Amino acid sequence: MQIREDDLSGEAVINLLKEHLEHMQAITPVGSVHALDLSGLRAPEVTFWTLWDKDELLGCGALKELGSRVGEIKSMRTASKHQRKGVASTLLEHILAEAESRGFEKVLLETGATEHFAPARALYTKYGFTPCGPFGNYHEDPHSIFMSLTFPSSHWDELEQLRL
Repeated sequence: MQIREDDLSGEAVINLLKEHLEHMQAITPVGSVHALDLSGLRAPEVTFWTLWDKDELLGCGALKELGSRVGEIKSMRTASKHQRKGVASTLLEHILAEAESRGFEKVLLETGATEHFAPARALYTKYGFTPCGPFGNYHEDPHSIFMSLTFPSSHWDELEQLRL
């Protein structure tokens, strides 16, 4: 598997993101969908990665800089036929390592509150994210859960233990 910083121009990537947006709109009420579209993901403050197995796209994820020391995880998506194979964990570890290398002290995210999002919430909890209040332009919403991870100095040793 290979993680690539992506320019969002490939057909497979565009199709995966289209599937992602359509799925979010199908299971989340209007006004509570916070997934970025292609133009949002191409913003200068966003870095977008894809995970590939040879020529097959497995998933994607992004890191949006909210400030010099804070980032937000966006557009985490695993291709349907590759769910439950560690794709999301691989991407999340990469994004968190990148956030730490940029000197971020905190990474935030918004995810859904319904049962559809339980696997995502479990993944984020496994990696040390804890509930927090809304941030940035978000507001309290019964369909959203906000989570935060602050990097303690021993954080990466703990992540390595999760892999064992």
